[in-house]
Amino acid sequence: MTSIEHYDIIIIGTGAGGGTLAHRLAPTGKKILVLERGDFLPREKANWNPEEVYQKHRYHTDEQWYNKEGKAFQPQTGYWVGGNTKLYGAALIRFRERDFERVIHKEGISPEWPLKYQDFEPYYTQAEKLYDVHGQEGEDPTEPPRSESYPYPPVSHEPDMQSLADDIRELGYYPFHLPLGLKLNESDRTKSPCIRCDTFDGYPCLVHAKADADVNAIRPAREKYANVTLLTNTKVLRLHTSESGREVTKIETEIAGEQHWFTSDIVVVACGSVNSAALLLRSANDKHPNGLANSSDQVGRNFMKQLETAIVSIHLEVNHANFQKTIAVNDFYWGEPDFPYPMGMVQNTGNVLADMIPGEAPPLMAPFIKLIPHFERHLLAERSVGWWLQTEDLPDPNNRIRVVGDKIHVDYTLNNIEASDRLIHRWTSVLKSIPHSAKSVLPFSIYPRTHIPEQAVAHQCGSCRFGTDPKTSVLDLNCRTHDVENLYIVDSSFFPSNSGVNPTLTIMANALRVGDLLAASLL
Repeated sequence: MTSIEHYDIIIIGTGAGGGTLAHRLAPTGKKILVLERGDFLPREKANWNPEEVYQKHRYHTDEQWYNKEGKAFQPQTGYWVGGNTKLYGAALIRFRERDFERVIHKEGISPEWPLKYQDFEPYYTQAEKLYDVHGQEGEDPTEPPRSESYPYPPVSHEPDMQSLADDIRELGYYPFHLPLGLKLNESDRTKSPCIRCDTFDGYPCLVHAKADADVNAIRPAREKYANVTLLTNTKVLRLHTSESGREVTKIETEIAGEQHWFTSDIVVVACGSVNSAALLLRSANDKHPNGLANSSDQVGRNFMKQLETAIVSIHLEVNHANFQKTIAVNDFYWGEPDFPYPMGMVQNTGNVLADMIPGEAPPLMAPFIKLIPHFERHLLAERSVGWWLQTEDLPDPNNRIRVVGDKIHVDYTLNNIEASDRLIHRWTSVLKSIPHSAKSVLPFSIYPRTHIPEQAVAHQCGSCRFGTDPKTSVLDLNCRTHDVENLYIVDSSFFPSNSGVNPTLTIMANALRVGDLLAASLL
């Protein structure tokens, strides 16, 4: 075993959690090592090629995970500097205040968080500044209180989308500008990195105008602070502990097919909810026979990822909007008069493009859609508007991550289905009520495939919940593991419940919160 030099802190993963934490800790001057399994995502024409991105899955891993029946599937996740934020739609939304409370759903209970909205609010504000969030205060009827306004004005609706928002408002609803993280200057387009392209949602950004964890966190930290070291193409295999089992003493990695070891005073895992749980389970030893930090038997359990559906509304007239992902609706977030249970959020997807359709159509439709000539698919796409519906799934200890040999198993069964179906039905009826609106409404998935739910893991959370009781949680309120004193987790694994909004901003805010705690202890 070759001993590598010692670090004050090692962060495993560079996504919304790990990248944000590295950025927060860089000014401490402490010796920081950031380990990333992937490389920098290449800048190439294929970044904006819908066939490469959606049909060929150019930027997703080719590894196989396994579902509860033991059937292999290819997860829609990527290993890059910046993690999945390199491909995300950059919708950066705060949890509602009630999301931190105990909430009764039609099919169960969303448990109360040990910390509340007020504990995260200052860090939401900081995260919005760090990730260039554009939004408009006061439009969303479910919006939580804010200590400061959005750092940037909302992304404007293009005329066709503005007309659509106006029509929705005339029906009595409250469409609002979707908060987005991007480098856009609409007052002076000559100074705007963002060009409002039609390949934003689900694509890498060729011009680095998307506010992702690579561009906004990792690169600035490395450029400004010499104490930050990044190693790419470094896969962490196991965490090894002292004889007592109370400290991580060595990190075992693989670099270019060779084994390398690293040591650190503090170790932070931020590999995503699935891979963080898998790493802890792979690190079982005599003191932790069921997996590292797993005396509670909660590592890997209560995995969540929302119920997600894309609806494509086909209109009679061409939709000329080049950047369509600007509208969101939360009128049904907490339900409706005859259904007093949370239903979820509605927001635009990015543009529907002709070459996206064959790769993302449901399996039964895909063979027929591939027979449609490209020109006809284009006629269909240019008359389309994509809508993204997301409903909270509830924590279930049987929805879990397991490791069998070297294989990751995702045992996941959908729940809270009635609320999701209700939201789909309600939004479909809204679309059909809009004047001159939908010629037809096709409820099929654009990128997360609702009929093959295990593939879509973009909104993964849970698996290492935080709490005050070591018997029922993996992490304490500072996101340190109860069982191992120098081990932290700062990705979405810590969520004790999900919500109906995108989880990314809460991951970022929590990483800043934990970063402050770690910085204080390091100094």
